[in-house]
Amino acid sequence: MYKNTLVPIVFDHDPSAERALEIAYKLLKQDGKVTLLHVVEEMPGYVSAQLPKDMLKNTVAEAEVKLTEIGQRLAKDASVVVTLGHPSRTILEQAESIGADCIVLAGHKPGFEDYLLGSTASRVVRHAKCSVHILR
Repeated sequence: MYKNTLVPIVFDHDPSAERALEIAYKLLKQDGKVTLLHVVEEMPGYVSAQLPKDMLKNTVAEAEVKLTEIGQRLAKDASVVVTLGHPSRTILEQAESIGADCIVLAGHKPGFEDYLLGSTASRVVRHAKCSVHILR
């Protein structure tokens, strides 16, 4: 049983969010807490220079609304965090900063390219300093 669980959420995998939260709460101690995380991936400078100035700020604001809605609908009393960064690196940094003892993360069926480059889930598994549960 875990006391502090981080659940990264990717919006285009919404059904997996429900499963991830279900598992997180099953593994949680009675007085434990859950943190929902969504990472907005930063764009290279040459791309962001071509976009409207407020686009990134608006994207983060929209993500906060979506994640809050998911939290209200699926999670009992989860904290919500939306941040900018590289997905796997940011998940690991957030887990460490909140003192997570477990990360519950949805994965996908690995393709050939994942064996060469590594998916977000596989990077998190390799580098996390806490337990990681991957859902497929």
